[in-house]
Amino acid sequence: MRPKDRASARRQLDKRLIILQNTEMFARPPRGWIKAIREALGMTTTQLAKRLGVVQSRAVAIEQAETKGTITLNSLEKAANALDCRLVYALVPRKPLDELIAERAERLAKKRLKSTSHSMALEAQGVEPADEQEQLKRMMQNLLDKAGSELWEEDA
Repeated sequence: MRPKDRASARRQLDKRLIILQNTEMFARPPRGWIKAIREALGMTTTQLAKRLGVVQSRAVAIEQAETKGTITLNSLEKAANALDCRLVYALVPRKPLDELIAERAERLAKKRLKSTSHSMALEAQGVEPADEQEQLKRMMQNLLDKAGSELWEEDA
C-alpha cells in the first residue's frame, strides 16, 4: 500500500472508530456479557445450551471462559446469536492513528539522532541545538512520508 493510501486508510479508520472512544461504556460486565444478557432475558443455562446445541455444562463453561478472557471469537459469536444479539468486535486505538504514527516517528528519529550525535561528539563535531532540531524535523518528516513498516522495525 502506498504511503498516501495508508494515510487515507488511517483517517477513514479514525472516523469510524471515533464513536467507540468511550470504551468504559463497552466494558465487559464483571460476570460477562453472555451471563448478563442471559439473566436479563430470564433465560436459564439449560435454555441457552439448547439454543447453542450443546449440553448445559458447556453453556456454563462458555460463560466462564468469557469471564476469564479465554473464550474464542467463534464461541462468542455463537453465544451472541443464541441470545439474539450481534457480536461487535473492534480494536479501538487509544489515540488517533495519525498521532500514533507521528509519536512513533519522533521516538525513532530521536533514537537515530542520538546515535549519530554521540558519534559526532566523539569526533569533536558537535551540532548546534537549532541544527539538531531541524535534523529531527527532517528525519521525522522522512519517516512520516514513508510511514510504513520501517517505523516498526526497531525498538524506539
